[in-house]
Amino acid sequence: MVELVKAKLTDIPAMQALVVSEVRDGIILERNEDEVATNIRSYVLAKENDKLIGYAALHIHSSRLCEIRSLIVSAEHRGKNIGKRIVLFTLEEAKKLAVSEEVLVLTYLPEFFKKMDFIEIPKETIPEHKIWADCIKCIHFPVCNEVSLVYKLS
Repeated sequence: MVELVKAKLTDIPAMQALVVSEVRDGIILERNEDEVATNIRSYVLAKENDKLIGYAALHIHSSRLCEIRSLIVSAEHRGKNIGKRIVLFTLEEAKKLAVSEEVLVLTYLPEFFKKMDFIEIPKETIPEHKIWADCIKCIHFPVCNEVSLVYKLS
């Protein structure tokens, strides 16, 4: 049975191991252990029999905007609605935290998010310019094919 739990510092090695190939391929932005530790409260993990099989982070940018980052599900567990469960968990968390307007995603899989009522927006309209601070760390910068989408909370 797959359960969703909040991350602990002891989960970091398994989290880092799960994203190695996606980081290498530029699908997920590399985050070092210190950065993950600093933001550990933002991560939700999917575990099966205590084994990490997926996760994502809900990063707060402002009282009106948050972002789902680093969504990953292990290759052997894809297609089982685990990613959807993680995203729905983060959306509920955003509501509980009283984020007032939007949840942003930048993704190479826009259809996945569109099925959950995310709406595609032009990258140029992404609010809170500080989001772009992460983009300069990406191996694809400045030519990025990620699609930006938002989920309206209000």
